Amino acid sequence: MAFDPAPDLSESEVIERVDAAIEDNEIVLFMKGTPLMPQCGYSRRALGLINQHRDDLETVNVLDALDAYRAALERHSDWETIPQVYVDGEFIGGSDILAELDERGELQQTLTTDSS
Repeated sequence: MAFDPAPDLSESEVIERVDAAIEDNEIVLFMKGTPLMPQCGYSRRALGLINQHRDDLETVNVLDALDAYRAALERHSDWETIPQVYVDGEFIGGSDILAELDERGELQQTLTTDSS
């Protein structure tokens, strides 16, 4: 499942969407583009790494309000770059962190939530 932001969202609406996406989903990937059309290599890589272990995740396309999404996400992660992955409300990292977890054989366990 994915939802795309509307370009006319206010900063407070973006904050609400970010908070809701993180709170309401086991796994959420804030990415540039959509699962069918990732718009950067890092987002494509993060999606591919997650999809090796899970196919049930929420994705949020941040491109239509990139600066507002970055600002809203920094409240949760203090991380400036996109993509960002959250599991059970906890910030995990971007594509490089996912790749490191995968190389160490820890990504599947990281993506396994209590309710999955």
